[in-house]
Amino acid sequence: MTMETFLTVAMNVLYAAIVVSAGWYAGNQVQNIIHKIKHLDKTIKGFLGGIAKYGIFILAIIAVLQLFGFPTASLLAVLGAAGLAIGLALQGTLSNISAGVMLLILRPFNVGDFIACKNFKGTVKSLGLFVTELSTLDNTYLFVPNSALWNSDIENFTRNTTRRQDIVFSISYNDDINKAFKVIENTIKNDDRIKTDVEDKMPQIMVTGLGESSVDITLRIWSKTSDFLIVKTDTIKAVKEALDKKGISIPFPTRTIEMVGGNAKEENKKAA
Repeated sequence: MTMETFLTVAMNVLYAAIVVSAGWYAGNQVQNIIHKIKHLDKTIKGFLGGIAKYGIFILAIIAVLQLFGFPTASLLAVLGAAGLAIGLALQGTLSNISAGVMLLILRPFNVGDFIACKNFKGTVKSLGLFVTELSTLDNTYLFVPNSALWNSDIENFTRNTTRRQDIVFSISYNDDINKAFKVIENTIKNDDRIKTDVEDKMPQIMVTGLGESSVDITLRIWSKTSDFLIVKTDTIKAVKEALDKKGISIPFPTRTIEMVGGNAKEENKKAA
């Protein structure tokens, strides 16, 4: 190899390294720019950023191959064959990409939504080209392949602006049911977070069960999705305190042990 040939090859290798590095850098920069667009949906930001990053890098690779003498037609044929081979080898990875596209188009969730799928629940942090990142209630990081989400039922707890919840209170068989109804009604009417302005979302109080030791009363209420948990805990506390003040008991099963002939005899006794 002559010195001239050596210098030519060395320059081409250096040029190729610069082009690949520049492509990777440019891809990252474009991805960051997309993430900083204020008026662009957060879910779209992550997905488009991933496409832009890897798309620019692939273009850089193609430019390098052309530099080393690969004709365009042959290059496309090679890429086609390579794409088929890679597609067969990486079916799972490609299915994640296609699943990500479908999730982006149909949008069963957005970044910031709290969802449940299979055995996991979490808040969506990003929807990427291959995976979706979630954060659980106890701040555990979840790395979920897009195909796992696409091929499963997805529950979105924050999509709708309002949610209903049923809270069960139990009272003794000796207590006045109508009195308990009135206590519960008076307790919740002062809570502005509970919906009372829409006909089909008015609070409902009803007897829903006759248990072994209690009468079960269900309170059905609607509130904003963002207030769901705090409304539930506050309502349980407030109703319990109100029932106590009015002398309405919340019974519990008791066990009586009777000694007969030196042997212990147990029987369950319904609480009064």
